[in-house]
Amino acid sequence: MVSVTSNLPAGDSLDEQGLRSWLQSLSPGRSETDLEKLTDACALALEHYQAGQAILGESVLKHAISVADILEKMQLDWETLAAAIIHGTLPQGRVDPTLLEKRFGAGVARMVNDMARIGSLGRPRDEQLRPGESDHSENIRRMMLSVADDIRVVLIVLAERLHDMRMLKNQPQELKEREARETQEIYAPLANRLGIWQMKWELEDLCLRYLHPQDYKDLASRLDGRRADREQFIHSMIELLQEKFAAVGITAEITGRPKHIYSIWKKMQRKAVDFEQIFDLRALRVLVGSVADCYAALGVIHGTWRHIPGEFDDYIATPKANMYRSIHTAVIGPEEMPLEIQIRTREMHEHAELGVAAHWRYKEPGRQDSEFERRISLMRNWLELKDDPTKFEDFLENLKAGFEARQVYVLTPQGKVLELPLGATPVDFAYAIHSSVGHRCRGARVNGRIAPLTQPLESGQTVEIMTVKEGGPSRDWLSSHLGYITTSRARNRVRHWFKQQDYEQHLSIGRAGLEREITRLGVSRPDLEQAARRFNLKKPNDLLAAIGRGEVSPVQVAGMGAPPKEPEPRERDEVPVRKRPPRRPVKGAGEVIVAGVDDLMTHMARCCKPVPYDAIVGFITRGRGVTVHRRDCAVVKGLDDQEQIRLVQVGWADQPEEATYPVDIRVLASDRKGLLRDISSIFTNEEVDVIGVNSQSSRKTDRASMRFTVEIYNIRQLSRILEKLAQLPDVLEVRRQV
Repeated sequence: MVSVTSNLPAGDSLDEQGLRSWLQSLSPGRSETDLEKLTDACALALEHYQAGQAILGESVLKHAISVADILEKMQLDWETLAAAIIHGTLPQGRVDPTLLEKRFGAGVARMVNDMARIGSLGRPRDEQLRPGESDHSENIRRMMLSVADDIRVVLIVLAERLHDMRMLKNQPQELKEREARETQEIYAPLANRLGIWQMKWELEDLCLRYLHPQDYKDLASRLDGRRADREQFIHSMIELLQEKFAAVGITAEITGRPKHIYSIWKKMQRKAVDFEQIFDLRALRVLVGSVADCYAALGVIHGTWRHIPGEFDDYIATPKANMYRSIHTAVIGPEEMPLEIQIRTREMHEHAELGVAAHWRYKEPGRQDSEFERRISLMRNWLELKDDPTKFEDFLENLKAGFEARQVYVLTPQGKVLELPLGATPVDFAYAIHSSVGHRCRGARVNGRIAPLTQPLESGQTVEIMTVKEGGPSRDWLSSHLGYITTSRARNRVRHWFKQQDYEQHLSIGRAGLEREITRLGVSRPDLEQAARRFNLKKPNDLLAAIGRGEVSPVQVAGMGAPPKEPEPRERDEVPVRKRPPRRPVKGAGEVIVAGVDDLMTHMARCCKPVPYDAIVGFITRGRGVTVHRRDCAVVKGLDDQEQIRLVQVGWADQPEEATYPVDIRVLASDRKGLLRDISSIFTNEEVDVIGVNSQSSRKTDRASMRFTVEIYNIRQLSRILEKLAQLPDVLEVRRQV
């Protein structure tokens, strides 16, 4: 619970004597070490907060200590109070963050830094919260949780908002309404979801006070005028029910249920009824040990007083969607006074008060987010267990990893919040704004600084997209390993853009792209007719256009290769071959199938090093089975007529994951220090084994020519490696050596 009373002296400012008085009023359970740290925090604040500064009419120092006082009533640790006291020193740059960590520890420094980041998310005080912005408000709440790496930061934010709302009473009406709307949209629902009920109720009552001052005044007057009578009535009802329950053997805990001004006003608005028709102005809550006792208590209540028709709900038999369970009934008590009663077990009550999202789902209509609920659940568990040392220590071990955000919330320059998956880039952000913004994106500023388009965004950052008047996306954005795009929305928009471009342009782009890949990979030209049929396209030009649109990878087509023609039959001597015993009935991928012969021993030629799915041909050797060559291999082309008859048709089967093939890669680059290290790091990151290196350098031209023999799984992996090597600084040419 958050106490409304304060231990601080009256007035708009605070001096050194006032600070000492507040420190002396802190909970007697705090250790000497805690008090020393808080005294140090107060000294730092007194040193850096300028006396002339003011927040809503009070000094910055008084404001900071007032927020810490609210957190003290919540019995939070000294680190939270210290962060609340000194966080205002960081944005103005008066305290070095590293010195802050050295003086107060990493926990306080981290919270102060998070508070500075969250401070930049708030709506400017002169900006009106327009109707229908519930999605924006929801995203602001989500972003607060995403930005805050420490759960306690959100509690500081809520305490600060509560104190601001208390201080608004002497401010202009326009400011009151603006702050109250933002509190009603963002902060009160967040307090509700965290289960900080007293804070939530006070925030809502203050919102009503500033937004509907006359309604608030009338309701407050009515409640205050009859408070004593109402409290006496509730007390007598509790005593009577205790006697009735004891007579039938029911053990129950009965309490009065306080009703706050905002909840009364809300019910009057929702049901369109007058104050006198609100039945739960006088309300009781009955907690019993079992479900059977719930219905037994209900029988006693209905047997004692007359039930009001239409005011009965059995949420035990039919729980609400959020698994809220309780019996609600209303009766006419003594002196014809209406009385509302809730009956539930203690387990049901624990869920209703502390369970995950016990109330907010049906009181706050709108979209649901399992990720947000997960983080809310962790925060509520933290609040529930923070006073139980036996459970809290175990809970903390898994908290940090579990609380890590899985979404990011970033702002447009206009202050609109966009939700993106973790790892999203400025390009994803651009397409989240609008497809045309994404297509014309050429750069980005993150928090005012130029940033790479591949940089992952973080919650709380403000992103500005730099665009051109005309143009389209880059085809590189579709290469997943380059890291420009992570969201399916952005990827689909880029693909759609390329698909809509002129067919002839796509045809030209696709033809050039395929030629470039064939040359770069050192493969033979594939049969485009056959390749088009494989992709369910009518003709080769459609395949080339599909490559140009980005629908088909040129690497995929280049690696298919044309199947070799069947050698013309001719008379020849039989060549002795050695057959291997059958290993399995079906060949695995990447293995070679010899036409007309099962289980024939095969091995890859070292001269041309074919890989799946090069166009290949087999050469029958004497005693070593079939040697598999690339069809464009110089050795094959140099065979004489007598040797040509020993060629057989072979083809690739599907490739097993564990099969690797040696390939030569040639790199031409400007010679520099560290070049070989950079190249080796790419091979290491791709988990590629290098089985041979040949390097030559020329002092005259300052050029380095290197040949690497590496083991790869397939031609797609080869293409990826070639592309990454080509992006290294000073690399002039990369291609497969044939």
